[in-house]
Amino acid sequence: MVLRRRVPTRPRRRRDRHGRGLRGPLLPASLPAARTRSERFDDLVLDAVELLERRWAEQLAGVEFAVEDVPPSDPAPWEDDVVPLGRLFPAHGDRPARVVLYRRPLETRADGEDLDDLVADVVVEQVAHLLDLPPEDVDPRYGE
Repeated sequence: MVLRRRVPTRPRRRRDRHGRGLRGPLLPASLPAARTRSERFDDLVLDAVELLERRWAEQLAGVEFAVEDVPPSDPAPWEDDVVPLGRLFPAHGDRPARVVLYRRPLETRADGEDLDDLVADVVVEQVAHLLDLPPEDVDPRYGE
């Protein structure tokens, strides 16, 4: 049996190809600018849903709200060459009703200025379709 003496090794420094070392985040996570566009969009949807749930809590108890980046490439039969901003999937069997909003089409349509109003209007339209009511009855601020 041959014993070998271990040579002490230095901890290896990890550097990028320019020798500067690892970089940290540009902004601390606690600052608002550190949030991504999709996280800010999710917050807009949650705010719109919370406003409706205050008034329609019982009717919206089992409804799921979701956000997807883009709609699927196979349009529904009633969608004629129009990019949907949101869709309602009715309850089916043991699956609850689901309202889906599409982030990229909404951001494109809003041009960044009135995105929160557009998101709120689309949520109201989908909930109105679910409850079989006019959007103005679901939320009196609809369309303002």
